[in-house]
Amino acid sequence: MRILLDECVPLPMRDILIGHECAAVKERGWIGIRNGDLLSLAESHFDLFITADQNIRYQQNLSGRRIPIIELSTNNLRKILASASIVQSAIETIKPGEFRQIEIP
Repeated sequence: MRILLDECVPLPMRDILIGHECAAVKERGWIGIRNGDLLSLAESHFDLFITADQNIRYQQNLSGRRIPIIELSTNNLRKILASASIVQSAIETIKPGEFRQIEIP
């Protein structure tokens, strides 16, 4: 699966995304692109978008989007890495167009 990490997600998170092709917004040169335009770009190049932006679901109309979105409850790398199995399970089970919030303890 091709995964795009939002600029608010720590890049070392890719260490737990074994078996997936992972890129960051910064690496693509897409920093500063508004969320609606960013999601449109992501849909044409990626299979999944991961963000820690708690407002994306309120700021964007997500209905009709093909790309699934995982929203992490934190961008704290230590907590994300400790919850690797939760994140991996969400990636394995998310459906096209689905928005899923993941609570990272």
